[in-house]
Amino acid sequence: MADYMPRSDGEFNGWQANFVSYATAHLAELGLAAGDLTPITTAQTAWTGSYTAHLAAQAAAQAARTTKDGNRTALETLIRALVRRLQASPQVSDGERAALGITVPDREPTPVGAPTTRPLASVDAAQRLRHVIDFSDEASPTSKAKPAGVIGAEIWVKVGGTPPVDPGELTFLAVDTRTPYTANYSGSDGGQPAHYMLRWVNSRGETGPWSETITATIGA
Repeated sequence: MADYMPRSDGEFNGWQANFVSYATAHLAELGLAAGDLTPITTAQTAWTGSYTAHLAAQAAAQAARTTKDGNRTALETLIRALVRRLQASPQVSDGERAALGITVPDREPTPVGAPTTRPLASVDAAQRLRHVIDFSDEASPTSKAKPAGVIGAEIWVKVGGTPPVDPGELTFLAVDTRTPYTANYSGSDGGQPAHYMLRWVNSRGETGPWSETITATIGA
């Protein structure tokens, strides 16, 4: 059962005021004497004073916070303007930047590591003599974004026969920088299976692990 007393201070304040007012006006009907309410009215006086002081303190704190936030914004704006000048100045060394606690430019490019994840591929074989190969990264399969440092996916294929047991059986098709990739075939390839394997390649030519083999029939 829900408590009849409101939980919030604001609602409680209105509720208690009504309670004391009604009880005071209807002592006889409620079977009470004035002395029955004396402890309550004494406590009510203490509550009202403390609640009023609390509201005033809250308002003062909010005003102080607004002033503080405005002063910080003004100070930040002035500092950032000066920092832009310092960052553009040839007179300021990296040691001085560090001493000031501002950004020290990274003058050594972070080396790009070899890819560590695999592409996930699917093949749309709805069109005759054409496969549309869609790919994404296994770490973010619902996104078209490539892993950091990767320029594209190497796409390799084996046409006909059974799926490859070794990448040496594959023929290179392309490095595709943006999904999907379209592979077109000649009439003699129609009806044969095409087995695809993909891997990521970065800007330094380093490759990642191979994808699972994806097989689709070339429509004749």
